[in-house]
Amino acid sequence: MKIALIGYGKMGKEIRALAESRGHTIPLIIDVDNREDLTPESLKQADVAVEFTNPDAALQNIEACFDARVPVVSGTTGWTDKMDEVRKRCEEEKQAFFYASNYSLGVNILFHINRVLADIMNRYPGYEIMMEETHHVQKLDSPSGTAITLAEDILQRIDRKKKWVNRMTKRDDELSVISYRRDKVPGIHTVRYNSEMDTLTLTHSAKSRKGFALGAVMAAEFIVGKTGCFGMKDLLNL
Repeated sequence: MKIALIGYGKMGKEIRALAESRGHTIPLIIDVDNREDLTPESLKQADVAVEFTNPDAALQNIEACFDARVPVVSGTTGWTDKMDEVRKRCEEEKQAFFYASNYSLGVNILFHINRVLADIMNRYPGYEIMMEETHHVQKLDSPSGTAITLAEDILQRIDRKKKWVNRMTKRDDELSVISYRRDKVPGIHTVRYNSEMDTLTLTHSAKSRKGFALGAVMAAEFIVGKTGCFGMKDLLNL
């Protein structure tokens, strides 16, 4: 399979190494110094594109893939206020789009467990809920897309919580999401239920970027030949 890489930072390099180890080739690499090469003609060299860039560039990059009718896997966070228009175009034009705020297999299992646990804990208002996320200092968005996914899944299931806030709060209807930026931490996400009797904690701690790269490459392998909008629940059959 031929994979175009849009974004060649640390994640892009990990994806390239892992993709090549699985027998794929990389005919096109787009980064900040050659954005003018992101054209329909260049993209058509590839069977699929994998996009890990920044919030300001993501929408334009995804639309460029649609213009070329090349399936696109995106892992950029911080731009999803535009998600509805991307999904609409994808469906209307019978394109292929795969998005995840986090491509780690372990994190996506955490998402599933988080939803199941929140359904249960909705019945026990004696537990106060909070979240923490820690990333490397280069992480641009705060809270992380992964933390937002976890928080919004909780809000859909815990009736007493109405919104999340990126700070400590004492309001009963708010969910605290605390963000830390430290050194070279790949990513730690924790959901904590605390009562007078005990504490229940869900935590995922990434050891390196390889887990994220694996999920992205698996998503690229999955999406080729399909049409529609997909996510990790589809890939992992959760």
